[in-house]
Amino acid sequence: MNKSATSKLPDKSKFANTFRILSRISYWIHILLGSISGITLLLVFFSRSATNNGAGVGIFIALFSLIALGFRVYWAYRYRQLAKQLQRVNPDAQPSRTKIIQFLRIGLLASLVGLLLALVASEISLVALVANAIARPQGVAVYEREHVIRSADLFLILAQLNILGAHFFGSINSLGLLSWISKEEV
Repeated sequence: MNKSATSKLPDKSKFANTFRILSRISYWIHILLGSISGITLLLVFFSRSATNNGAGVGIFIALFSLIALGFRVYWAYRYRQLAKQLQRVNPDAQPSRTKIIQFLRIGLLASLVGLLLALVASEISLVALVANAIARPQGVAVYEREHVIRSADLFLILAQLNILGAHFFGSINSLGLLSWISKEEV
């Protein structure tokens, strides 16, 4: 690596401080949105008496997205540990730039997979909800309670959108840090 390419890399202490702050923010946002989404999904799952196919599939896929979010919480915690290692005085105890890039790529991949799963889950649930609303005439819900759009259906979509938001934030976090650390002159 030549001197001009090295000068384009971020200052280690500045990067370590930013990395530490962003990893804490990411960790708590993932915990908060993941907890809210998990509790909401559990409430929706146990409150549904007769799950229509679309919502059931949406819940199933949302659970996998929530698992990816759980991994992302763990990975944000690992980011914090990596940031602490970067702040060590001894350069031999600090992780290499390649290791940091690898960590960020894994976090980005986990967020993108979770983002895709959450998007598919929310689309399926929303399509099932809209199809249910369109298929029934307006007055039918008064006489047939099983065709009413319940608040649990809306909470399901809300939970899926929270998961989507958490994965989106994780993607932006990893992508920004990855872009910053991997800047090189071409």
